[in-house]
Amino acid sequence: MDYKLMAKEILEHIGGAENVANMTHCATRLRLTLKDTSKADDEAVKGINGVINVVNKAGQYQLLIGTEVPKLYDEFENLVKGTSNSNFEEKNTDSSESIISKIFSSVSAIFAPLLPALAGSGILRGLLILCVQLGWISEDSGTYSILFVTSMSVFYFLPVLLAFTSARRFGASPYISALIGAALIHPDFIALIGNAGNGATTEFFGMPVVLMNYNSTVVPIILSIWAFSYLYKFLDKKVPENLKLVIIPLVSLAIMVPLTVIIIGPLGVYSGELVANGVNWLIERSGILTGIIVGGGWSVLVSLGIHWAVNPIMINNISMHGFDYIVPFTFACNFAVMGTTIGVYLKAKNSQLRSFAMTGFITIALSAIIEATLFGLLVKNKKLFLAQIIGGAAGGAYLGLMQVVANSFVFGSVITLPAFVGDNPNNFIQAIIGLLISMMVSAILAYSFTSRDERLA
Repeated sequence: MDYKLMAKEILEHIGGAENVANMTHCATRLRLTLKDTSKADDEAVKGINGVINVVNKAGQYQLLIGTEVPKLYDEFENLVKGTSNSNFEEKNTDSSESIISKIFSSVSAIFAPLLPALAGSGILRGLLILCVQLGWISEDSGTYSILFVTSMSVFYFLPVLLAFTSARRFGASPYISALIGAALIHPDFIALIGNAGNGATTEFFGMPVVLMNYNSTVVPIILSIWAFSYLYKFLDKKVPENLKLVIIPLVSLAIMVPLTVIIIGPLGVYSGELVANGVNWLIERSGILTGIIVGGGWSVLVSLGIHWAVNPIMINNISMHGFDYIVPFTFACNFAVMGTTIGVYLKAKNSQLRSFAMTGFITIALSAIIEATLFGLLVKNKKLFLAQIIGGAAGGAYLGLMQVVANSFVFGSVITLPAFVGDNPNNFIQAIIGLLISMMVSAILAYSFTSRDERLA
């Protein structure tokens, strides 16, 4: 695939580089904020080789590309910033993009680069637990310790990793930002807490400081780097060029680390816990209803590209509590999509449609990427979309009833099933039952809704 040519063709059909107000990407989509969406020719963009679909929702012009989207993004970014639009970042700080759209864009840009690390670590963690339960690895062995550290490091060092990706999103120095995150989990800082835990106090030049353990946290560092981006841009404009090397990092660290531990950090910890606890409270009080809503509605969020707003809650639950209730519901959605492909494959006679359905099944089973099937098959056929929603809701209801949890943040596929392995072996069994319900219900409905002469639109 020639991604440079692809990027050039996309620019030509969306009004040129000067029409691009902002850009980012997630795991499968190129996400653009256009100054004037009327200049974009949707059909022409869809016709470009490599573009699976176009969605203009939530204030973003989204191009579904697939897992190779980072390669396209690099070429696209070079073209946009290499034209007369070279002051792209500075020009668009006051973009007319809505607040909601900015939040979704920011969450997507911050977490997308970390998804491979989170998914890989999650699968490794599940496999390690499984090996322990089967007696293949002893928890007292060096092998276990090494693999445990390997699988959990991404969560422990989240403040550093998120600081880096947040800085790239907000326009601050990624390396100074990483240092701010590292300061929050330095052993000497953590030692100040002692045995008191969160809420212990110390002082900074006479000012009281409420201490928190920031390893594995999500919200505090994102808020901190967002605030730091304004300081960094101010210093970058005011400090003479020959003094920037020393003055900017000195002032940045001297201001931001104390500001974070005194004000931003505690607010971030408590606000993050409040949101996560609220979601978990709802699930524990009405697991069935939550399962129906999330299991059935997750594909709708994915189709709109706004499912990223929920991912931080799941990551926060895993990193803080070691488990999460929402991840299983997203599995129910994915397995329901797989079920619809089974129903279509078994009923339809058209070889092209059957081939597309089988490709979709294999793709989801191995990679958990549902967008191609979602846009290429379900969105175009409302009955099949309904079959998937009902299947996801049915499986989600069962998972919620049985209070199934995931022990890792992963995306729903066959190879990520070890995420349900834990100290309670019944959790894995109930997860499999719930996912089979999703798949079977959607498969039966899809088979019923599909005509034998159905064709791929």
